[in-house]
Order: sequence, then structure tokens, then C-alpha cells
Amino acid sequence: MRDEERGDVVSDVDTVTNERWLIDIAWRLDSLRWVPTGVLGDIAVRDGACMAAYAAGDPPGWLGHEQPDRALAARLCAGCPVQDQCLELELRTAGEDTVGVWGALSEVDRRALLGYWRQRGDRADDRGVGR
Repeated sequence: MRDEERGDVVSDVDTVTNERWLIDIAWRLDSLRWVPTGVLGDIAVRDGACMAAYAAGDPPGWLGHEQPDRALAARLCAGCPVQDQCLELELRTAGEDTVGVWGALSEVDRRALLGYWRQRGDRADDRGVGR
């Protein structure tokens, strides 16, 4: 089996480990299940590390670097206090159409997470977006 993003060969053990990792993230996001989407957006904009980079005026230094999404996500979101809120917001609002880096995860990882996240049930303001 090949990892889509890196082209690496992935073993069955890696697949099980990755599945467990995604399930753990989905469970962790349950703490945000009933937080209204607008509140999540306000938190992400106010406290997100990437938003602070844009607030400085100049484009952040990480833009334009050719890095795999996972490496960029790790670099961009390292130490961000609102990774979970950001991730929950993106899953709700973009669903399968997710692009870029959100909540310290790459597009590929968020798409893989989406099914596990959906299994956790409805969310506040759930109107079918991202479902």
C-alpha cells in the first residue's frame, strides 16, 4: 500500500496505527461538539497562530515553501492553542472540500478523519454541511 501524500510504502501496522490516531482525534473533537460554529470561527481568528502571522501585515514566512502538507501543518500549527477548534471548524464548514492546513492536519489527513468524525454524531448548528 502507498501513502498518497508522500509516496511511501505503508504497512498494515502503519494503517492500523493511522486509523487509531484518526479515531482518537475524532473522539477528542467531541468536546467541541455543541460549540456553535460561529464561536469556533471567532476563537480560530482571535487565537490561531496562523491568524497572528497574517495580522503582522506581511505574508507569513512559511508561504511559498515547497513542503509536504504534513510537514507544513506540523510547522505552521506547532504550539497553536486552538488546533482542535480550527480542525472542528474546517470539518464542519468544508467537509470533503477541505484544502490547505487546518488544525495541524493536511488535506489528506482531514479527508481520512472525516468519516470517523461524522460517526461521532451531529454537531451544533448542524445543517448538513460537512456531512
